[in-house]
Amino acid sequence: MIDDREIDVLVNDVYEYYGYDFGSYSKASFKRRVERLYQMDGFPDFAEFLSKVRTDSEYFKRMVEEITVNVTEMFRDPLFYKSLRNDILPILGTKPFIRIWHAGCSTGEEVYSMAILLKEANLLHKSLLYATDLNALVLDTAKSGVFPLRMMKQYSENYMASGGKKDFSHYYTANYGLAKLGEELSEKMVFSQHNLVSDRSFNEFDLIMCRNVLIYFDKDLQDRCLQLFDDSLSKLGYLALGTKESIKYSQLQSRYRQHNKEKIWKKSQ
Repeated sequence: MIDDREIDVLVNDVYEYYGYDFGSYSKASFKRRVERLYQMDGFPDFAEFLSKVRTDSEYFKRMVEEITVNVTEMFRDPLFYKSLRNDILPILGTKPFIRIWHAGCSTGEEVYSMAILLKEANLLHKSLLYATDLNALVLDTAKSGVFPLRMMKQYSENYMASGGKKDFSHYYTANYGLAKLGEELSEKMVFSQHNLVSDRSFNEFDLIMCRNVLIYFDKDLQDRCLQLFDDSLSKLGYLALGTKESIKYSQLQSRYRQHNKEKIWKKSQ
């Protein structure tokens, strides 16, 4: 097994060689994913693994992909999407234009879920969804809008539980075991790489979604990300986090009001 000292060496070398700062990631989560990659690729010792990371930029990209990929699905936590559908979108719909940021969008399932909600609320035509992630490979998947057909049954069940009224197959075309989401959804999306550790705010948004990403960061980086979101959110905008994430005990708490038991906060000032 890899010890903590070796993990520290890896973090320092990655920063020195590539400028990626994993120092603020949850050490336990980072170590677990590194060990999984190390064992999966059959390295005899840590020195050889470290040498491969240092000297092979393609392998380094693979390491980043393995460490940063997050589990996601369409309409994950359906009651959260039901709250967006019934409570938040009617308010955003009063605006002349709606900007939404999906930070840490992974392979894009939640971005397409939001586009479907906007379509059904007749708001997609005046919306733009910015989807960002550190991992270039998952962004390519998200841009393609192509997902395994075998997942559509689960996604359809989630969609119905979120208050969906249509046949979910209306939104995709099936072919050779794959499901391609409609271009009427993707044409309202902008995908780009963005590093929550080091990059700054790039627009003003009415809703920011960053679900099940902060749990992989330590407290200091969580606070920095929350400040980034605050800088990027319009007055009276909404911030949505994952089920195990919160802005409680952060410096932002006094400026936000939790909308309901779902992890959605409204900026008050």
